[in-house]
Formats: sequence, C-alpha cells, structure tokens
Amino acid sequence: MAPPYARIAAELRRRIAEGELAPGDRVPSTRQVAAQWGVALATATRALAELRREGLVRAEPRVGTVVAEPRPALPSPALPAAPGAATPPGDRTRPTSSRDAEAARRRPAVGAERELTRERVVRAAIEIADAEGLTALSMRGVAARLGVAAMSPYRYVGGKDDLILLMADTAFGELGYPTDPPEGWRERLEIAGRTLWAIFRRHPWLAQLSPLGRPLPLPGLTAHADWALGALDGLGLDPATVLDVHILLYSHVQGLAINMEREAQIAAATGLSEDQWMDVHGPALGAIAGSGRYPAFAKVIGDLGEAGYDFRLDDLFELGMRLLLDGVTCLVERSPASGRE
Repeated sequence: MAPPYARIAAELRRRIAEGELAPGDRVPSTRQVAAQWGVALATATRALAELRREGLVRAEPRVGTVVAEPRPALPSPALPAAPGAATPPGDRTRPTSSRDAEAARRRPAVGAERELTRERVVRAAIEIADAEGLTALSMRGVAARLGVAAMSPYRYVGGKDDLILLMADTAFGELGYPTDPPEGWRERLEIAGRTLWAIFRRHPWLAQLSPLGRPLPLPGLTAHADWALGALDGLGLDPATVLDVHILLYSHVQGLAINMEREAQIAAATGLSEDQWMDVHGPALGAIAGSGRYPAFAKVIGDLGEAGYDFRLDDLFELGMRLLLDGVTCLVERSPASGRE
C-alpha cells in the first residue's frame, strides 16, 4: 500500500490532470492538506514537494502553491550503453515493479545529499515561509523540499529556532544601502523606510518574529538600524529620542507588514478573497452605519459613495512615512541645535 504522502500526491495529480485544478489555481495549503487527509504537516509538505519536483505545481510568494503551466514534453534520445555495461538503476528501458518505483521515490537523491549546504537549507526554508507562512515551516518540510533525508538539514542547523534566525538574517540582508548616502537626513530616513518595506513585502513572515521590545540580535537587521540612526545623528536630538524615532519608523513598516501575513492566513483558512469577504460582511457593516448610533462612521462611508474604499497597504505606507517624517521635522526644528527652540 502506498504511503500517505504518495496517496495525497496521486489525488492532487488526478485533479490537475482532469482539469479540476487549472493552471494558476491555488492548491490546498500544507495545513489544509494536513486537515483534509488527517496527516502530519511533514507528510502534507512532502506530498506538495513531490508535485513540485514533477513540475505540476509551483510556489507563488504571498499566494501559496499554485498549479504550474503545463510544459511540453521533450523526447529524450536514448544513448547506447557501452558494451558489457550494466543497466543503470533508473534506466527507463528496464521494466520496474511498483515496489521498485516506490523505493526509488522514497530514497533521497545521492546528488542532493552531496550538494546540500547551509545556504540551500536556509533558502528552501525561506521559500516555504514566503509561499505558505511561517506556521507551515518544519525541518521535515525543508528536507522534503530539498529531496533529502529528514535528518539531513540538522547537519547544517541546530533546529527550527536556529533555522528561523538564519532565515531572518538572510532575508534582512538581501537589500543594502547606497555607498554614498544623500546629505539630507530626511532622504536617508526615507530610504531606510522604503528598504525595510521592500524586504517585508518580499517576506511578510518577518513581521511575525519578535515584538519591538525584543529585537533580534542579527547583523542583517542591525544594518538597517545603523543606517536609520546614522541619518538622525547630529540633528541635536537626545539619544533616547533618536532611538524612539528609529523604533517608530520600524514599527510603522512592521505593523503594516503583519497584515500581509495575517491576510494570507485568513484567506487560506476561509477560502475568501478580500472582495469575497466584503460581499459576505458588507451588509452587516451597512446596517451598522445606518443604525444612527455612529454618525461619523456613517458620514465617511456615505461620502465614499459607490466607489467605496480601496484598502491598499502601499498607500498606507506612503501616508504613514509622510506623516512620520513631517513629525521628525518638527522635532528637529525645535531641537537646541536648530536655534529655533
């Protein structure tokens, strides 16, 4: 009898082949697979990894796993074997039993084991977190994605907690800063905010890692703090205020990014997009606005008209940056160094 992961992969493979899942459609997430088939997350991850290796599905950042576009099959020319050579184990011309085929699928690829590095382990983990969120991450899932034995990643990282720190340090280090910074503090601080926002946009799971009062001791993250603090140096602000401004800037970016991860989790759990959610809950919100108990809320909703309100995190980021930088401008102008106090 085929193991659970193979049965799950076979069922999803059937749905794809018969058109129930078309190219671009979301495949059930790791957690949804685990819940539907009553298996562990590692088993669900391995099933999806099997389909990914076959090219049937692909990971889409902040969306999840989707059906891949079909690729045309290219015939592989058969190479004549050398005289007296043994038939290679994977040769398609040799008939194999179903037991042989299953054993081959379950056996980790020797080349994959030999080429495994810490960087590959970390990058595979980042890809899982980008596609399905940090809650879907497991050491077994990383091993399944890489096609290696379940314990192999432990040769390169101490465990899941260590892996997450390495992931975060790598992700925060993906974008750097100009060698020649602009002269104005406002321009430098704006670059800090936009750089962090771009990183959180790539990796929304980063926003879930730690509260503001418990910063992660990571070189990749410290580089962003160093740039922001350098932008505020020499403006006449006391050290505590400098740190406060830096923390407020970071919290603005992190606070918005948290919603990206939560939105993806809710969409995966409910199967509803933002528009579909509003279709379901819009009438209740309309009833609240029309109750007469909340006049300011009702006025704003009414003034929006039929066009409604488009919730865009990028627009909120821009507005927040503008307001924050304007506030810092007021602080700087009132500092003793400005002479305007």
